Amino acid sequence: MTTRSTRRAVLKGGLAVAGLGILGIPDWALPVLAQGETLVPFTDLPETFTLERTADRRIIDIRNIDGPLTPRDQFFTTQHYGHPDIDPAAFRLRLSGMVDRPVALSLDELRAMPSVELVAGFECSGNRRPLQGLSSNGQWTGVPLRAVLDRAGVKAEARELVFFGADRGEEDVDFRGQTITVEQQFGRSLSREKALSPESLLAYALNGEPLTKHQGFPLRLVVPGWYGVANVKYLSEIYAQEDQYLGKFQARWYRTLRGETIDGEVKWKESAVTEMQLKSFVARVSRDGVRHHVFGVVLNDGTPLRSVEVRVDDGPWEPATLDPSTPEQYSWKFFNYVWNNATPGEHTIVSRVTDSTGLVQPTEQELVTKKTFLEDNSQHPRTVMIA
Repeated sequence: MTTRSTRRAVLKGGLAVAGLGILGIPDWALPVLAQGETLVPFTDLPETFTLERTADRRIIDIRNIDGPLTPRDQFFTTQHYGHPDIDPAAFRLRLSGMVDRPVALSLDELRAMPSVELVAGFECSGNRRPLQGLSSNGQWTGVPLRAVLDRAGVKAEARELVFFGADRGEEDVDFRGQTITVEQQFGRSLSREKALSPESLLAYALNGEPLTKHQGFPLRLVVPGWYGVANVKYLSEIYAQEDQYLGKFQARWYRTLRGETIDGEVKWKESAVTEMQLKSFVARVSRDGVRHHVFGVVLNDGTPLRSVEVRVDDGPWEPATLDPSTPEQYSWKFFNYVWNNATPGEHTIVSRVTDSTGLVQPTEQELVTKKTFLEDNSQHPRTVMIA
């Protein structure tokens, strides 16, 4: 197992006094406010607002991002059925269904398997303006999903792998006017091809420490480049089946409704929430003497990026600088734009990202036919007042 030190840890270890230049890192790359640098408040936020930190929901303050990894006790979370109490000594991950060898693996057995580390950031598919706080980035340690599936031997006719969490709750299901009450277990599925691909892992640690209860202790699925809902917490069972899985959180709650023009007529279709849509957002604006720094974050499905641009008011799109110290494919990426000669008054600032395929982050107007709020990756204008 390999380990990595973050730049923040290195700098805290004593190199900061020598200056960032010896590391070849520009001043902006470490996203903390420097001495003498001040935060410029967003004026598009309400005067008073609450960043939720309830039992089932935690939202980060993107203005306070201070390093590439989100501390595990601050990592965003949203939960549907509370946080089950799981005895790690009694825990077993069961693999059943269309497999050659049904197995039940203890946490010790999983930890004894060859481990991998992966830096991956993701957001809730409901993450959107004005807070953008349902997103985080972490270093995950665990076992490749494919290695665990190989132990059980997935039969050739199995087309889907269903991942069930230990969390469950009572649900009223409406069927043609009839209400049916059932106990629903959280579940999501992956296609056979995706489940057996090399990227996904079963994680038991975040940032080098065991998962917290809010992050799915003792085991969770991590599907790099996918929205948070796919990363099933409290993972307790993997079931291989031939039919399509149509549980509540697969078939109903996490769907996006879009209109598509076909032969001159709009056709409406639903799609499952899976890979993250290409997205950037401005996290904060700060003032350093006569300069202003526009700092932001990019989230996407792991496709390489071509550029990030920033626009002030109705001016031209100007290139921002991508942080070269976050090369990991599935990590969130930082960008910085130096805004010189800002004039007094209110200004609008917006970012857009383009990936290597030429895909450009859309405007809100370009998403007008998307009728549900999930997967909002539109450009997000922010407003600030310059004194």
